[in-house]
Amino acid sequence: MEGRGEIEIGSFGIEDYEAALELWKRTPGMGLSSADERGPLGAFLERNPRLSFAARSGGLLVGTVLCGTDGRRGFLYHLAVDPEFRRRGLGSELAAASLAALKARGIDKCHLFVLAGNGAGAAFWAKAGWTLREDILTFSKNT
Repeated sequence: MEGRGEIEIGSFGIEDYEAALELWKRTPGMGLSSADERGPLGAFLERNPRLSFAARSGGLLVGTVLCGTDGRRGFLYHLAVDPEFRRRGLGSELAAASLAALKARGIDKCHLFVLAGNGAGAAFWAKAGWTLREDILTFSKNT
């Protein structure tokens, strides 16, 4: 783990599930679905090893980012930081850890989704240098 004062950034694993779910549930703008249940999330982590990260303070989970790839592009999900630990650069560090892991796999582009009503999330990503794509429409369908 990489030290940062009292906060450490390290791998996110299924053992972090309960604490992460609690954090996500109390994060405004976070969209959760059945894909975020323990089983599907465990399968996601197995398919995308060493791409997702957690921030911990005193052993407690205080931030997360999930990252996956389709082999061509990366995708970030569920970047969240506990309110008590915000404004310390943790969100940026978590995203950077996943981007570096993607780069090490030869993947040089990453996408993410922000729910339309999540103004704080959109502002965070814009400030971090991400480009809002207005030329793409997202379609979804349950199988």
